[in-house]
Amino acid sequence: MTHLPVPRYVSLKGTQGYARRGPALTQRIDWVFTRNGMPLRITGEFDHWRRVEDKDGLGGWMHYTLLSGARTVIVTKPMVDLRALPEQRAPVTARAEVNVIARLLSARESWCRIGADGDSGWVEKTAVWGVDPGETLG
Repeated sequence: MTHLPVPRYVSLKGTQGYARRGPALTQRIDWVFTRNGMPLRITGEFDHWRRVEDKDGLGGWMHYTLLSGARTVIVTKPMVDLRALPEQRAPVTARAEVNVIARLLSARESWCRIGADGDSGWVEKTAVWGVDPGETLG
């Protein structure tokens, strides 16, 4: 047990991670995550295992070595404007399509700053999954 808060967010380390029915290598694989950096929510812990889910609630038990503490988010809206400041009227610095995985750089009450492929900017939290509504970071 880590004694860290549950639920909390992590990301997939590497390009493949097996989510199992229970916290053991002998358990059946229910789901395979295949996107490096995919944000996942830890909803339970048992020994070296973490129960995780993705934005659609899919997942299972994964060994902790398959997970990273690096925070990422996934864009959930069709096209999202990244802005220079956390304000609706701020200039657009880039755009991100649905399902883009980006690093979570910081978070305020209703906005977060994300970065991907050399671009960064502020987006409303309602446009991404991987950060809680009132969560602040950095």
